[in-house]
This record gives sequence, C-alpha cells and structure tokens, in this order.
Amino acid sequence: MDRKPPRLLDTVRATMRRRRLSRRTEKTYIYWIRKYIFFHDKRHPNELGEDDIVAFLNHLVVEGKVAAATQHNALCALLFLYRHVLGRGIEWLKDVERARRPKRLPVVMTREEVGRVLDELEGPHWLMAALLYGAGLRLSECTCLRVKDLDFGYSQIVVRSGKGDKDRVTLLPAPLIEPLKRHLKIVQTTHERDLKQGFGCGPVPNALMRKYPKSGYGFEWQFVFPSATRSTNHETGEIQRFHVSPSTLQRAVKQAVRRTKIRKRISCHTFRHSFATHLLEDGYDIRTVQELLGHSHVNTTMIYTHVLGRGGKGVRSPLESAFSRKR
Repeated sequence: MDRKPPRLLDTVRATMRRRRLSRRTEKTYIYWIRKYIFFHDKRHPNELGEDDIVAFLNHLVVEGKVAAATQHNALCALLFLYRHVLGRGIEWLKDVERARRPKRLPVVMTREEVGRVLDELEGPHWLMAALLYGAGLRLSECTCLRVKDLDFGYSQIVVRSGKGDKDRVTLLPAPLIEPLKRHLKIVQTTHERDLKQGFGCGPVPNALMRKYPKSGYGFEWQFVFPSATRSTNHETGEIQRFHVSPSTLQRAVKQAVRRTKIRKRISCHTFRHSFATHLLEDGYDIRTVQELLGHSHVNTTMIYTHVLGRGGKGVRSPLESAFSRKR
C-alpha cells in the first residue's frame, strides 16, 4: 500500500528541527509560509516563482503596511522554504518594495525608576524582573532558565540556546542569590509532589533523553520558573510541567508601571536596555557589556551609549549660562 507523501508544512517543520532552528523561529516561519500559500489561493509553492514571492512581499508593505523587520521575517521564511525544503535556488529578488527600517532609540529607565517598578512587583514576578535587570536577560531567556543554569559558586548564569542558538555566561547578581535559593526550595517541593503523582519529567533534548531516559526526572533539569499547571508535550505526548508563560510577567510589569505613573513606554525588555546603559555609565568596557548581552556585533551594543553623560550626548546647553535665574 502506497504511503501518502508528507504534508508540506510537516516537511518544513522536520527540516527546521533537523537544522536545529529554535521553536520561536519555527513558529514564525510556519506562519509566513502559510500566509504566502493563502495569498496565492492555496497553490503549492512549487508552482510559484520569484515574481510571486515579490508580489507577496510588496503586498505586505503596500497593503499591510508592515514594519521592515516583519517583511524581513517573511522573506527569511520563504527563502528557507525554497532553498532548504524545496531545493530551489532563489536569485536576488528584484523589484521588492522594501519597508524602511527606522532608527529607534531604546527606552531606558533611570535607576530610581527601576527601583520603583520593582517595588510594585512581588514573588516570582519580582524575582524574574530583577533578573532581567540584574543579569541583562531577555524575557524568553529568563522563563527558560533551568536549575542547572544557576551557578551560585561562581555567581554566574549560563544562558542556553539564546538568540541565534548561542550559549553565553552572564552575572548572577549577589542580592538575588538568597531569594533564588528560597525560591528553588518551593520549586523543589512542587517537583517532588509531581514525582509522587507519577509525573515530574521535565522537557529535555531528545538526544539526551534517548541516552539517559531518566535524566528529565532530575531536579537540575526543572525550570527555575515553572508553570502553575502541567500540560501535554505535543511532541512526546507526555504530561509535563513547562516554564511559566512570558505573558504573565508582561502583564505584571505593565500593571506595575501603571501604578508608578512613570510616563515612559516600559516593557520587560526595557530592563535589559537599562542593564546595558547603567553598566556603561559605571565605566564598564563596551566589549564586556557586549558579551554579557550576547550581541554578535559591537555596533548593536553601541546604541546604549546614547544616554551616557548629561543630556544629549553629554553636551551642556548654552541656555544654562544664558539664564542667571529661574523664570
């Protein structure tokens, strides 16, 4: 009996997992490939060519008015589809209406503002936000932390599979060591309860699970910030306890900022921006800050120098000497 060929999107997923792309990238690529197929009335991509790709990308800009980064994500998804899944080379796409990438400066909190926002948080939300600021973590890096990633002896955090699937080491702030140890005792109690109920196997890499089938039951593989409920792993079918949803901290921070009445557009990522800026203000070398943040290029880190010194680029306004008294 002939087996049905795999569906296109299933093949795309399998290719991405074989090439070890992150789940976030997988979700984004699948989204844009599906949008591309529906844009062309569900025709198979093999029947479409470069002109069809250009038409889709131009539609996103002209009709959809998407940002430059959004159009770039769609382009990367389609290039991956044609090059790595369908085996078709795509030449340089001409006549693509490129969305302009505006130069935006990051929003940065003062140290006093960071303290005010943190004071409005409590429990795990306070601990997570303090790690975002104190260690320069991205939100996804914080939620995905495992117990084994916290090195209390060397006061450091090992960030696994960060942006670009890169590992890096950042600092573990001394004021958070004791709160983290107390928090881990609560996490361990939850883990032990899961084990008694027949659960407790944390999601671990498939290769490790095949080699050491019991490794996922170890406490070191559990998430530092676990979800309050267990859920089904769609890959293995097992019921496991995953990490807390990033949206829980996003909501908590949004509400905390509202209570402080700080008139800045502050999000979870603002803590990371503030971490980098305050380290540079303290005189740390920009290369050191680059490594702590996990930036591939120092030019990315250079954007945080915009608030160093006093006022705009540290320049003293002539207005200060023109007026001898307050008006």
